[in-house]
Amino acid sequence: MNTPKIIAEVGCNHKGDMNIAREMILTAALFCKVDVIKFQKRNNKELLSADEYNSPHPNPANSYGATYGEHREFLEFDLEQHKQLKKWCEEYGLIYSTSVWDIISAKEIVSLKPELIKIPSACNLNKKMLEFLCDNYDGEIHLSFGMTSQEEEERIISFFESKGKNKNLVIYSCTSGYPVPFEDICLLEITRLKNSYENRVKSIGFSGHHLGIAVDVAAITLGAQWIERHYTLDRTWKGTDHAASLEPDGLRKLTRDCRAVSKALINKEIEILHIESVQRNKLKKNQIRWE
Repeated sequence: MNTPKIIAEVGCNHKGDMNIAREMILTAALFCKVDVIKFQKRNNKELLSADEYNSPHPNPANSYGATYGEHREFLEFDLEQHKQLKKWCEEYGLIYSTSVWDIISAKEIVSLKPELIKIPSACNLNKKMLEFLCDNYDGEIHLSFGMTSQEEEERIISFFESKGKNKNLVIYSCTSGYPVPFEDICLLEITRLKNSYENRVKSIGFSGHHLGIAVDVAAITLGAQWIERHYTLDRTWKGTDHAASLEPDGLRKLTRDCRAVSKALINKEIEILHIESVQRNKLKKNQIRWE
C-alpha cells in the first residue's frame, strides 16, 4: 500500500494566538513528522443566527468571550494570518490545509491555492459551497462522512461525479463526537466505504476523535490512506477540543506506528526472502529432504 498521510488537525487549538500556531507547526514538522497540518476558517456572521451569535457560550468555562459569537471571533484567524500560516508550513516542509465552514471562507482559502481543502462533516451537505469548490478549486477536496446517512453519502459522491471532480475527492470514515468511545468508532465503515466507493473517488481516509493511537493503526490495516487526528500542545488547555486531541508525543508515536505498519502490509515478493535464506542455510541444512 502507499505510505499513509498523517494530518495534524489544529482546528482552533491555537487559542487564537499566532505564536502558539507557529509553535504547533514547528513541533508537528520537526518532532511529530506529520505530512499535513490543518486549521479551520469560519465566517461566524454567516454561520450563526443573531440569537446564536449573541447568546452565552453553552460551556462558559471554555469560552473566550462574553457571547458565543465573541468566543468564535476570538479564535478566528483572518486571511492574512492564514497566508502566514501557509508560509510557515512551507518553511518547515508541511502541507498547509484548512477546513472551510461556509462559502465566504471557502473563497478566501481557495485564493491561497493550498494543496488540499477539507469539508468537515458538519458542512458536507452545503451544496452551494461544494459547488463553488468544484467550479473554482483544482486541488484535492477532503470530506468527512460523520453524521451522514448512506443515502446522503451517495448523493455527495454522485454530485462530485456530475462535476467531474470525484477523482480529486478523498472521503473519510468518521464518527462525530468528542471524544468517541471505542464501540462507536465503527472501524469497519472503512471497509464499507472502500467496497462502495474505492473506484469512484481518489482514496479513503479515517478521521478519529477517540483516545489513544491503537485504533489508527487498525485503520491503516483496513486500507485508510489518510489519518486525521486533533492535535494540541496541552490537553489541559481551555477549550472543547483539547481533551480529545493528541499531544506531540502521542502524535509522534501515531505517525511512527502507522508508517511502520504500512511498510509491513505487503506480500512476499519471493517465496524465501533473502533474510530467511541466511537462516534457512544455517538452521535447516541437516534436515532430511522430501522426495
